[in-house]
Amino acid sequence: MNTHTEPAVEPIRFDTKIAVLLRADLEPWQRLNVTSFLVSGLGAQVPEVIGEPYEDADGVPYLPMFRQPVLVFEATKETLTTAHTRALSRSLPRAIFTSDLFATGNDRDNRAAVRSVPTADLDLVGLAVYGPKNAVDKVVKGARMHP
Repeated sequence: MNTHTEPAVEPIRFDTKIAVLLRADLEPWQRLNVTSFLVSGLGAQVPEVIGEPYEDADGVPYLPMFRQPVLVFEATKETLTTAHTRALSRSLPRAIFTSDLFATGNDRDNRAAVRSVPTADLDLVGLAVYGPKNAVDKVVKGARMHP
């Protein structure tokens, strides 16, 4: 009889949150595209969200990914605009995707499209935000989890 017991492993909990907020009227392909672009911005500018590299049992290496889940929400255009204002007022790391970016085909044109529109007039279709859980929860208030 084995009397050796493994120590209990505590679940990993995070005091931060990664959230993506998508406008509810997007097509399925747009939701996936926007989410991918948005989270790439967080990974590039907020290195603490990236975990360690992966490796399979044969020693084949894989790229590191986020160290915590990404929660995806959907909302109306108005709620998305309010969330953007909240993220700005809290100075949280954020990435945006505007409707204009669906018509561009490269990074230079994407940046020019955003640069040409004042903040209050941005036609947002997506927002990614990272920060303390309570601050991110306040930013996405009024949105619902993506179905």
